[in-house]
Amino acid sequence: MALDFKVVQKGQPGVAGGGEKKYYAQIVNGKEVTVDDMAKSIEKFSSLSEADILGVIRALENIIQEELSEGKIIRLDKLGNLYPKISSNGEESAKKVTSKSIKNIGVNYRPGKRIISSMKEAGFNKVD
Repeated sequence: MALDFKVVQKGQPGVAGGGEKKYYAQIVNGKEVTVDDMAKSIEKFSSLSEADILGVIRALENIIQEELSEGKIIRLDKLGNLYPKISSNGEESAKKVTSKSIKNIGVNYRPGKRIISSMKEAGFNKVD
């Protein structure tokens, strides 16, 4: 298996008119795998039924949502870690920082070593 990439031209950020333009490799996204697809694949490697696997995945989704909403880091062993993140507006003093200062909330993902290793070993295909 290999990762598809394409070539894109980009200018310099923050430079009027784009400045000196260079060419970069960019992953071609668009192929998707659904939870149902993964459940069917997992079924081939286990004694669990597709319905049992989907039940576990749905339960995992619920637990992850609950734990992240409590500010916890989710450690998924070799898969990696999920943790909550926020960004906020800068205020003039610490007293002025309130929940209203928060402008965005999200989740960061830090992949495990095996995930990174498998991507490095995948190879690459240049596409037009």
